[in-house]
Amino acid sequence: MSTTEPAPDNPFPRRWIALLFIALAQLMVILDATIVNIALPSVQRALDISDGNRQWVITAYTLAFGGLLLFGGRISDLVGRKRTFLIGLIGFAGASALGGAAQTEGLLLGARALQGAFGALLAPSALSLLAVTFTTPRERAKAFGIYGAIAGGGSALGLILGGVLTEYLNWRWALYVNVPIAVVGFIGGMSFIKEPATRHRSHLDVPGVVLVTAGLISLVYGFTRAESEGWGEGGVIGLFIAAAVLLVAFVAVESFTKNPLLPLRVVVDRTRGGAYLSVGLSVIGMFGLFLFMTYYLQTIKGYSPVRSGLAFLPMTAAMITGSTQIAARLMNRVPPRLLMVPGLLLAASGAALLTQLEVDTPYTHLLLPAELMLGLGLGVTFMPAMNLATTGVDPRDAGVASAMVNTSQQVGGSIGTALLNTIAATATADYLVEHSNGVPSPQVAAVGLVHGFNVALWWAVGVLVLAALFVAVLINNKGRGRHVATKLDQPEETALITTETKAEAALVRELERLPAGRHRADAGRGR
Repeated sequence: MSTTEPAPDNPFPRRWIALLFIALAQLMVILDATIVNIALPSVQRALDISDGNRQWVITAYTLAFGGLLLFGGRISDLVGRKRTFLIGLIGFAGASALGGAAQTEGLLLGARALQGAFGALLAPSALSLLAVTFTTPRERAKAFGIYGAIAGGGSALGLILGGVLTEYLNWRWALYVNVPIAVVGFIGGMSFIKEPATRHRSHLDVPGVVLVTAGLISLVYGFTRAESEGWGEGGVIGLFIAAAVLLVAFVAVESFTKNPLLPLRVVVDRTRGGAYLSVGLSVIGMFGLFLFMTYYLQTIKGYSPVRSGLAFLPMTAAMITGSTQIAARLMNRVPPRLLMVPGLLLAASGAALLTQLEVDTPYTHLLLPAELMLGLGLGVTFMPAMNLATTGVDPRDAGVASAMVNTSQQVGGSIGTALLNTIAATATADYLVEHSNGVPSPQVAAVGLVHGFNVALWWAVGVLVLAALFVAVLINNKGRGRHVATKLDQPEETALITTETKAEAALVRELERLPAGRHRADAGRGR
């Protein structure tokens, strides 16, 4: 009978080397979501981009990435995960080089949209390769621990790297840095990644692609525009209405399509749906931290971009520790929700601690312990959530199930940035009206800004507590935490049970029905 356990004389199998390059590619995609943020002022000055258009340097990437994720996930299922992984790497590197060399605003924005499109191909193929490569519970726990740490800590690392590259080289290197990473990932992927030979062959669901892509783009752009235009602006309301209509139509089409882009069996599973929801809500809280702490450190405390990026290092280290040293070690011993609920509550406590910020609060007194709590809590949460999101999925749906994880992150990030920033801005404006006569003094303005951060952070606390509640109610399958009893327990080419295996299973069932003496005698004769 086939087995997925490594040979005892091979202490470091090929799949663990492959994990290094899968993780490297995922890190590149996540880095790019934040690395350009710190470089944005330099980009604006260099290319003479107007204040009204500067947001498109970020938005062009997020719209393409968020809108095409499900499409990219299904493409990886249809044409092969390794192939789409390698194509995504090369395309992402080319788009990054084009953006770094851009001399005009239009070329840069086009390059950023291309980055998002190839990122939407790369991210789900990376996670689905992880899901079908690591199939035994112990190995899966370790692999997803590493992946979860990267998914959670990559954004903070992007802030650090963006600050270093912008301050000591120039803004173009915030894009050029992807090229050597992608080249290393491509060479390593070609050499060490081995995808199971069998994959699902079917026609692409074109109506589903059009509907979900347009719906997700409308949704993400609606939240992005709400941040600058306000929630009551006509265009924002129109985008949300369009998103709702398109996504409802998408669900209806998927219910009747023979080969749907997103089989509803992927998302209606109670545990898997709870995992997607927990990822999306957690990212709302995490992006709130990044957004407000970046402003606080640079605007209120006067930190340089590099120093403010380094200030996030403790959170990154805590997230890696929570994912690899706590969640990965306990995932096969306790039910997932007994990891995720305490993790989310710990993260909520860290966010609650941040609501006590004042203008002159020392970094080590409040920010440092809050970052450690948030990092540990989110690290313990992300790892089992990502594992559950791809557990129990038919191998032919692994790509689209992985894309749903990334979609949850992307939509959660868009909601978190727009919603929490709007709440903070409104609270600051109200404070200044109440506490200043006419033009506020710099001190009053600073206090008002911090007050706005604190109000918005209380909302982030509420979102994290809500996520813990959803996890407690929805994720209740104990078996998934300790044993991955799914088709992904075996390589894809051996996922279907053979006739011989069925015969053995039947024999075991018959032996179990016999009295103890006959059981032993018949077992002896059978062997």
